[in-house]
Amino acid sequence: MNETDMNNYSETNWGKVDALTDETIDRSELPPLDDSFFKRAAWRMPEKPAVVTVPVDPDLLAWFQAQGSESEERIIAALRIYAEAHKKPVVRPETTAV
Repeated sequence: MNETDMNNYSETNWGKVDALTDETIDRSELPPLDDSFFKRAAWRMPEKPAVVTVPVDPDLLAWFQAQGSESEERIIAALRIYAEAHKKPVVRPETTAV
């Protein structure tokens, strides 16, 4: 498999996903969006992103640009995935059962 094939490979049946309608989606495991849900809900506005200038190797930039028109968004997504994968777990002190 070459690099192009690897980038386009997916086991998802996108035809089946595209054919879904509101009526055919199984929501049996979802809790209802009733008054108790909305009482606990909080309105949150996303933070504005910081704008930075980062030097990027030309071949790396070319690869992201070759993936489509939203290369900046893809770079940001790649950085987020990397950061999430390398977050240190929160260590909580052990509690002793009494």
